[in-house]
Amino acid sequence: MKKRTFKLGELFCGPGGIAYGAHIASSKDGSMNIEHCWASDYDPDTCQTYTHNICHDDGRSVYCKDVRDLDIDSLGKIDAFAYGFPCNSFSNVGEHQGLDNEKYGQLYTYGIKVLEKFQPDWFLAENVSGLKSSGSGEHFKQILTDMENAGYVLVPHMYKFEKYGVPQTRHRIIIVGIRKDISDSGIVFRVPSPAPYTSCDISASTALAGIPSDSPNNEIRQLQDKVRKRLSYIKPGENVWQATDMPEELQIKTRTKISQIYRKLAPDKPSYTVTAAGGGGTFMYHWSDEQRELTNRERARIQTFPDNYEFFGKYSSVRKQIGMAVPPEGVKVIFNAILDTFAGIEYPFTEASLSE
Repeated sequence: MKKRTFKLGELFCGPGGIAYGAHIASSKDGSMNIEHCWASDYDPDTCQTYTHNICHDDGRSVYCKDVRDLDIDSLGKIDAFAYGFPCNSFSNVGEHQGLDNEKYGQLYTYGIKVLEKFQPDWFLAENVSGLKSSGSGEHFKQILTDMENAGYVLVPHMYKFEKYGVPQTRHRIIIVGIRKDISDSGIVFRVPSPAPYTSCDISASTALAGIPSDSPNNEIRQLQDKVRKRLSYIKPGENVWQATDMPEELQIKTRTKISQIYRKLAPDKPSYTVTAAGGGGTFMYHWSDEQRELTNRERARIQTFPDNYEFFGKYSSVRKQIGMAVPPEGVKVIFNAILDTFAGIEYPFTEASLSE
């Protein structure tokens, strides 16, 4: 049995959701695995979180700077590459400018530079579902074309992570690319089937059960009395607009009725999508009579981070890191499939699709 360890480089690494998923992944026969080589992100708290949990090397292999200031040519040689290029300009929330956004739209091209420079055996790129419709679909086509021109055969797919054992409704486009000469030799990636995960209990109550009291990032924020009273009228699984018996002084009166506002989790269903930011009413709320928002540790549980995974920074920074991360247990499924592909091991697969 030939063993191999792929050295992974990352841009826009975030707090390490992809990296941790790679760390716990392996081929079925144990012959293939992935280890950290280098990573980059612009945010100091995020880089500290990544360094503490992933590489344990005082940050020597984590480049904490804007990717536009990063000397890509000086980075170490890698066999594998991953990047969740910023979704700000592709999200359906906001201006949705796509590639035309001056600040964020072209950041994906730095990943193309990595592919062209190092020609890793494979790569994984992640973004929000809105990517496919940006610029009436033309922007997504341009990104795929650039990846193909860098020398890769692509398998883009809309992964619905709740179908892969993640206790959260979270849909993301993930593109797996295999270098063309390797693909031509018969190494062909296929989207792993969600069938093995159909019996997983992904309810919020199971996901949040048994969190140790001394877990990091588990502080409960104190809410204003008015907010607690408002929450008391909202049933599990419902939002502020569905509380028909709420007194007028507690009602939210806006023209736009966003479904996530003061929405409580339903204990018997997966959570709705964990988000990175937002004002009043967007913090995610527990279904219990405690009338409180989730702790950051509970958000991390929903995102499938282990309880000993410590996030650094103030409360809002930790919330942002968790909300922007890729669920480690979800991306692990994809990494397992990539490693099985290179090990020549068959696994259940499904057809690639970009439909919601």
